[in-house]
Amino acid sequence: MSATPDSPELLAGADDAASPDAASPDAASPEAMTPDGATPDAASAAERAPLVIGEDGLARCSWSASDPEYRRYHDEEWGRPQHDPRALYEKLCLEGFQAGLSWITILRRRPAFREVFLGFEPDRVAAMTEADVQRLLQDARIIRHRGKIEATISNARAVLALDVPLDELMWSFAPEPRSEHRPHAWGEIPAVTPESTALSKELRRRGFRFVGPTTMYALMQATGMVDDHFEGCFRA
Repeated sequence: MSATPDSPELLAGADDAASPDAASPDAASPEAMTPDGATPDAASAAERAPLVIGEDGLARCSWSASDPEYRRYHDEEWGRPQHDPRALYEKLCLEGFQAGLSWITILRRRPAFREVFLGFEPDRVAAMTEADVQRLLQDARIIRHRGKIEATISNARAVLALDVPLDELMWSFAPEPRSEHRPHAWGEIPAVTPESTALSKELRRRGFRFVGPTTMYALMQATGMVDDHFEGCFRA
């Protein structure tokens, strides 16, 4: 599955049609293979260079070259260990919104998402009502997808119902850090792992939505639970 990075929303009929993830929470998240929105097949993965040299002389994962915001995200956020429960809840929700879209679409709209979802403070989001849902469905600054908006609210309630801190729960599924080998090619980066599948299953059991195994692997990559920076990247 691939997305058009510059598309405001990859949803037919303005932006209110169902995304692939709406029908199947396991639908592939494009970021799981590459945050630039492409999920290469075996042939294209073999052909695509893993690194690109920037004008500053630094080697970076090649997906970061397509947009300045991707470069900033790669350099400052992607793969850095994140343990803040509020930030993890935000990331979980935004990964859900991203399903079926390019991640750049979410990055560009992230300030608006943070505004309308009250800073992704779970206690505040959990108090949102159907009137809020209707209001957000009219807000063109975000992805106007009812299922994902409602999931953001229900996921906040699921966070508040946890008997263990969200960061502790999520990080308990992180695999052991790589001791030596890190990926040298696109084909070495999985879309799903046993750990992301287990995390997905546990979150669903606890009432979370839009948390399929592929989406959860993308979250693991983004929050440093796994480190998929290519060998030779200055962040590796």
